[in-house]
Order: sequence, then structure tokens, then C-alpha cells
Amino acid sequence: MATEIYAVQMTPPQSTARRNSSGLGRDIEIIELLGSDEAVAEGGLGVMRIAQLTGRDKAVISRTMSTLADAELVVRDETTMNYRLGSRLFAIAARTTEASLVSRARPHLRNIAQSTRETTHLCVLRGGNVLTVLSELSPHEFRTTGWEGVTTAAWRTPSGRVLISDWDRASLTRWYHEHGRDQPLVGPLNPSMAAAGFAVLETPPENKAIVRDLDSLLVELQRIRERGYATLDEELELGVVGASAPITDFTGHIVAAINVSAPKSRIGGQLDRLGAYVAQAARELSSSLGAPTAMA
Repeated sequence: MATEIYAVQMTPPQSTARRNSSGLGRDIEIIELLGSDEAVAEGGLGVMRIAQLTGRDKAVISRTMSTLADAELVVRDETTMNYRLGSRLFAIAARTTEASLVSRARPHLRNIAQSTRETTHLCVLRGGNVLTVLSELSPHEFRTTGWEGVTTAAWRTPSGRVLISDWDRASLTRWYHEHGRDQPLVGPLNPSMAAAGFAVLETPPENKAIVRDLDSLLVELQRIRERGYATLDEELELGVVGASAPITDFTGHIVAAINVSAPKSRIGGQLDRLGAYVAQAARELSSSLGAPTAMA
């Protein structure tokens, strides 16, 4: 889900204070205009309209827009010639959101790890797969590994399946065709995991595989929506089980997932009980992010 840049009501400036401000201030003014209701409705704004709204010379605006486009802060539609907010701006916004999320989630993850006495992770979707941005380790000497900074295939993990569980079918179909056969480790291991010789199963055991094709993925996602959590039983690592649940923000959309992983020898037949606990913990964190009551 793309991070939203909020719209502002747009009227031509009435004073020259902003118009005669620094170059950075003038660039920010243009970026704000491209996030306005009018720009969103029209699919962007052209040089003439931006010049009109800012009260600045068309040639100056044209040069400014070229500079912003080179920095990927704005992008130009080759058909309409209108400018829209660019991918780099959204990427910066997404990183800011993630930093805030990690800060909010840290005490929650610490409480979950202390309550379950198992390793707990905060995961987000990045490039169609799962990035672990925070881990709290189990106090047990025998425990699962912290995954901070590691990217894994979403189709192989409960966190990944949770993170896409609120998508529509068309989006899921596109995603599956692109990522439904990604390798279990999409990015490199962190140094501590690599030094320990850590490895995952290249393919899930036949009797443990949850996702075999698009249809089985859709069935599993419906199950996640009904239960409020997803589970894993030695699908990625031998002897390791886990449960994940979605975190929603004030828009009601899933922005992250909590995952608790543990040796199967300690969890035994209580995996669904763990899943229900993680789902409740995720609802509490979602509430702190302003999620609607029905979602939290």
C-alpha cells in the first residue's frame, strides 16, 4: 500500500512573502500544490497552471520542474504533460512512516516477547516481499533468530501472507505472478545470522506447504481474514513454528505485521492459541496507531 501524501486546499497566494522566499521554500510550495485536491483530480498540474497559482514566471517554473523531475521528486506525464508527485518523494515518506512505526511498536514487541518468552518481530512489505525491521529476542538460551534487516519471500511466511490479506483479487493476482515463486531469502542475511551458518529450506516440505498456487493463496488469505492471524509450521525452518497478525493504521489498511516465532518443541499443539494472542496484541498496537475500533 502506498503511503498517502495528504491533499491541501489550493488557492493562489495572496501575499508575496512565500513568493520571495528561499529556493527550497518555493520548491516546497510546488510540491504542496502537486498534493492538492485539484492536482489529484486532474492527474497533475501543468507548468502554466503552477505558474498561475504561484505567481511566478513560466520559464522559471519550467526550469524548477525539470530540476525536481531529475531528482525524481516529481514525474511528468508524457501524454498530458502534467507533473505529479514522484516515486522518490513517496519513498521518503514511507521511510518516515516506518521510523515512526518502529518507535511506536518497540515497547509492544518487548511486552509480547516477555509475555510469550519467544522471539518477536515487526515486519513490513518492501518490494513485494517481507522486510523485518525490528526483532525482540526470546529470553530463552535456546531460541529462534532475530531477523532484523532480512527480506524473505512473502508467500513462504505468515507475515507476508498477513501483509497482503487486505488486497483485492486483481492486485493479488498481479503480485502472485511476479513474486509467487521468489526464493525464500530475497536479500542477504545479517552478519550474525550468516556467521552462525543459518539456513532456510529452499522449498517447503510437501506436507507443510500452505501456498502451492494462486488458488491456495486465496484460500489461505480468506482464512487469515476470518481468524485474524496466520500460522507457520516448519514451512521455512525445520523445528520452527510461528504466528503473525496484521497491524492497521488510522485508514484501516494493513501497514505491518507482528510475528512470533519459536521452537516447535516449546509450542507443541498450542500454535492457534499463540495466533490468537498475537492477533490481540496486534489489535492493541493498531489502536495506538489510531485504527478504527472495528479494525483494532
